[in-house]
Amino acid sequence: MKVLIITYYWPPAGGSGVQRWLKFVKYLKNFGIEPIVYTVDNAKYPKEDASLIAEIPKGITILKQPIWEPTDLLFWKKKKSQKKDISNSTNSGFLSFIRGNFFIPDPKIFWVKPSVVFLENYLEENKIDAIISTGPPHSMHLIAHKLHQKTNIKWLADFRDPWSNLYYNKDFKQSKFVINKNKKLENTILKNADCVLTVSNSLKNEFEKQAKRVEVITNGFDSEVLNSRTSELDKKFSISYIGLLPKQSNPKLFFSALQQLCSENAAFKNDLKLNFIGDISDVVKKEIEINGLTESTEFIGYVSHKKAIEYQQKAQVLLLLIPNIENAHGILTGKLFEYLTANRPIFAISPANKDLEDILVQTNTGFVVEYANELKIKEAIEELYHRYKTGFLFVDSKNIAQYHRKQLTKKLAVLIKSLHS
Repeated sequence: MKVLIITYYWPPAGGSGVQRWLKFVKYLKNFGIEPIVYTVDNAKYPKEDASLIAEIPKGITILKQPIWEPTDLLFWKKKKSQKKDISNSTNSGFLSFIRGNFFIPDPKIFWVKPSVVFLENYLEENKIDAIISTGPPHSMHLIAHKLHQKTNIKWLADFRDPWSNLYYNKDFKQSKFVINKNKKLENTILKNADCVLTVSNSLKNEFEKQAKRVEVITNGFDSEVLNSRTSELDKKFSISYIGLLPKQSNPKLFFSALQQLCSENAAFKNDLKLNFIGDISDVVKKEIEINGLTESTEFIGYVSHKKAIEYQQKAQVLLLLIPNIENAHGILTGKLFEYLTANRPIFAISPANKDLEDILVQTNTGFVVEYANELKIKEAIEELYHRYKTGFLFVDSKNIAQYHRKQLTKKLAVLIKSLHS
């Protein structure tokens, strides 16, 4: 059985967007499915991680076509370092407005037509049993939709994130016309795909209002996380955040609580170490400065996936931040599942999020506090610090094997085969 996977993010792309389908592709052959990947030839990815190229299975077919991205023209005056700063990508005022209102659903829209032409020719000469598209960018779904209309090949649309309800859309200041256009496009995809795949039960409940079939396969972790154990924890009371940290996840009351504890307890201030590994919003950095935490904070910057795993495993506490927005209940960041394997307590700050809470309780790996509850945030930090000082800061995780990428791919293979049953 052969499947065509349409994805924008592919090695050497770095960040979370590439992980899901790279890992599925890695294991699909184990379950009798041959993946053929269609991706971009000349992408200017915001973050790159060349080490991920080694994870592409040998012998699989990878089809590539060049893409023209209008954002190259919009950002030509910006320095390279600024252009690559994803966490501040919605702070650019007029350019953000252009991005959100003139390219629907996203700047990859210009890749749709040439991709359909190329893939139509490919499908005429090669038998494919199913088409899979993954977004964002959601233009990938538009490619798959057109191919599905022309060929009637079974189609699975994977939503790693919402479309019209994507958390940073508001920063684009989209017109009512654009908002309605995006909703119409999203509904078209949901109604026409043979199956919609997503990452959380809350998103499933949302998509089921339009789609005929919705299934959930979460993100997960892979063997490299388990095989690269580090035995040495940070000596200081380190609270580490690994990954992209946009302004929508700025934990103001968390920093305020830390500032209070530093003022009240000299030993706490001396022991505290905040680590931010990845692309961190300037808004967050400013908040750290306002609260007098600069001396206790280190910004590591973007690192390879392998290095990120090392930082996870040596942290005393892992900080997980879900964007503080409406409709955050369905957001489960990919980083969560690697956190589960680190055997370190997860301190999650989030709006009400039953999906996240259920996973942390089920795996016995951490807890969730809401953004607005400063007292509980402060109490949680005090409790973690007490356990650190008394030598009892650890977790006894359970039930995490179900989130291994191979197990998740097994579920995917069953789903793909069910499209023909």
